[in-house]
Amino acid sequence: MAENLVSVVLATYNEEENIKDCLRSVKSFADEIIIVDGTSVDETVSIAKTFGARVIIQENNPNFHINKQLAISMAKNKWILQIDADERVTPSLAEEILRVTQLDDEELEQYEKTLKNGELFKRHTAILRKRDGKVGADSGQYAAFFIPRLNFFLGRYLRYGGVYPDGVIRLIRKGKAYLPAKDVHEQMEVKGRVGWLGNDLLHKDSPTFKRYLMRNNRYTSFMAREFRSQNLGKNPKEVLKYFIILPIHWFLLTFLRHKGFMDSWQGFVFSFYSSLRFPIAYYKYLRN
Repeated sequence: MAENLVSVVLATYNEEENIKDCLRSVKSFADEIIIVDGTSVDETVSIAKTFGARVIIQENNPNFHINKQLAISMAKNKWILQIDADERVTPSLAEEILRVTQLDDEELEQYEKTLKNGELFKRHTAILRKRDGKVGADSGQYAAFFIPRLNFFLGRYLRYGGVYPDGVIRLIRKGKAYLPAKDVHEQMEVKGRVGWLGNDLLHKDSPTFKRYLMRNNRYTSFMAREFRSQNLGKNPKEVLKYFIILPIHWFLLTFLRHKGFMDSWQGFVFSFYSSLRFPIAYYKYLRN
């Protein structure tokens, strides 16, 4: 099996509007495409099959990491790119993926030192470690790579407000990284070193406000379920925290400290509505 063959894996559910552009963006380097579909009722599956994808139908679990990990486990190649249907691999990122997967560890060590945004990526890694704990090992074989992600929100790619580089571990060695599938916020567990790629992954996150609200509703419902599993308190202290303290803190953090205002009115809308996820999720929790 050639060293540079790459498997592309996805978990989908009703993604007919996205899947074609997504798969078109990876066809130049994908040796195989594996899709675990959560029983879509639109044309997602039929479109995917026109690209030669292997499609496995499963229940649409609210924790979509379960289907993502299933797709990862079915990949046959040494390198795996896990991607979402609303993401696009640019030609420059596709070229970088092919190049990086052919380098040995010594060459990868040197490559990491050449990244244009290397210092920014290091700072972002430190933030992720503080939030999620240590990811990967400090030495040994490179087993996974973060990819910087540009998020498209209401007609604009956001670069401020703490949104960029939004590093996500997506390129992994087979058998060296997996999703525990316990939490939608979780990082991949990696057995080895974690590096960075330099080119951006485009994320068509919320091209319309309708799609943003749909995704936000799904996300806050999942947060509410997490609150129930944690047996979060239903008292004035928690009400104050989730209805006032957290949303105000988040808005000031993203819009002012992280300069969300430099992303024009989209930056304001993003900071404001993302701060509302705390009271909305807690309200849903209180109702059940």
